[in-house]
Amino acid sequence: MKNHLLSAAVALALGAMAGTAWAQSAPPLRISLTADIRSTEPGVNRDSNSDAVVLHIVEGLVAYGEDAEVRPLLAKSVDISPDGKTYTFKLRDGIKFHNGKPMTSADVLWTWQHYTAANSGWRCASEFDGRGTVKVTGVETPDAQTVVYHIEKPSSLFLATLARADCGGTGILSKDSVRADGSWDKPIGTGPFELAEWKRGEYVRLTKFAGYSNLDGKRDGYTGSKRPLVDEVRFLIVPDDSTAKAALQRGNIDIIEDVSNSDVPVLQGTPNVKVAHAPVMSMTALLMQTKDPVLSSPKMRQALAHAIDYQQLAAAVTEGLAQPNNSIVPLVSPYYDAAQKQGWNYDPALARKLLGEAGYKGQDLVILTTKRYPQSYNSAVIIQAMLQAVGIKAQLSVVEWATQLDRYNAGTYQMMTFPYSARLDAALNYEMVTGDKAKQPRKVWDNPQALKLIEAASSDTDHAKRQASFDQLHRLFLADVPSIPLYNGLDIGAYRADIRGYQPWAVKKPRAWEVERVAP
Repeated sequence: MKNHLLSAAVALALGAMAGTAWAQSAPPLRISLTADIRSTEPGVNRDSNSDAVVLHIVEGLVAYGEDAEVRPLLAKSVDISPDGKTYTFKLRDGIKFHNGKPMTSADVLWTWQHYTAANSGWRCASEFDGRGTVKVTGVETPDAQTVVYHIEKPSSLFLATLARADCGGTGILSKDSVRADGSWDKPIGTGPFELAEWKRGEYVRLTKFAGYSNLDGKRDGYTGSKRPLVDEVRFLIVPDDSTAKAALQRGNIDIIEDVSNSDVPVLQGTPNVKVAHAPVMSMTALLMQTKDPVLSSPKMRQALAHAIDYQQLAAAVTEGLAQPNNSIVPLVSPYYDAAQKQGWNYDPALARKLLGEAGYKGQDLVILTTKRYPQSYNSAVIIQAMLQAVGIKAQLSVVEWATQLDRYNAGTYQMMTFPYSARLDAALNYEMVTGDKAKQPRKVWDNPQALKLIEAASSDTDHAKRQASFDQLHRLFLADVPSIPLYNGLDIGAYRADIRGYQPWAVKKPRAWEVERVAP
């Protein structure tokens, strides 16, 4: 009853806002969020919704492109010294903050000091002080348009970490973002929209920044062209999925950013509603405990890998939208290349042959799964049937998500279908699954050669050298079969037919720039 009353209240509010908006000549672009933002300070007291809103307001020196490759944004160039320890950023000319003040290197330095001050609360402070992947040893501003960062040792992850959404893109701020006592006030950035109002629990209202300094070219992730084509954007807080869908169908919401696979057929059949999708960097995989007596045999794991029809599985669990991927490197990564396209062929006869060579004698194998994530659960059901078809006695054990997560962290399972969240660099994709199981039981791959290759890929800044490391890692992974990557996730968006330019992408966050309303 409580949820019903909440849905009704939200629907009434949406209807009232819609009536007011349509009475104006230029209605706002209305995007639904499942929950309110936590704060407006980049990378502080944040969550995914907070990041999505804040990154319309602030911009960093670099940002992720459409393919998750890091490219300049407020910087017009980035020069890396031969030893890989000095990064020189040349700033673009003519950039202004929302308060009209010009942005200079002094603002970049002030922002860095603000983020890294003691007790700043910035999520990514530990990523740059030596506790994480990088240690920044100094920042210099030799002139108004130049910023120089010094790091302790070479790292291919320095720029990638600066660009991270959960770091707020390390967005450059005007000093006027804080009050006289140093406490946070509001973000005054350089982005295409500026913060106008945050009505907690209801909406966040952004307005077009008329002085925005746009990059030429086409839209490219968080960089590229980011023209604000509407005067106002409203992120509406709609916790209930059914309410959001009904509001979209009525025209009270323009965009739902995160649509479930199961809702796609219904929305595709709804008049005046369109659906678009793009692959993201998350991954669903079948994990195998290589310390288990049955699964310790590489031939046994190879048999499992050849027993699965990946094309059929991906199509079944994603309404035909996703493609299979047997690589730890996501499909949209700039490091997904010819080597990564090689996977395990579906070959039931080979699977049966390998079972015999592995000495399999019909022991039960238990696949742990949870209904919390329907795609992961559905994958387990399909895999069970495919394994049984080649003579493997596979059983399902369905548990609560908290139980599965505990078992994953402790490594106490034979097999499980598991959804990994997105990592935006291929080295981090491998790092999330690789390590010493004695120290980190959640890791699935403890190959010492793999660890050395990941370390090399995390320090090399040359793309070709990194590609070579990832290619070698993939070949090792296919041979060892410590887990079986199945497919990458999807960013599915639904929007009204009069909205033009909305496009889901690899980072799975809504973007209101380059989006406009057109005449019906």
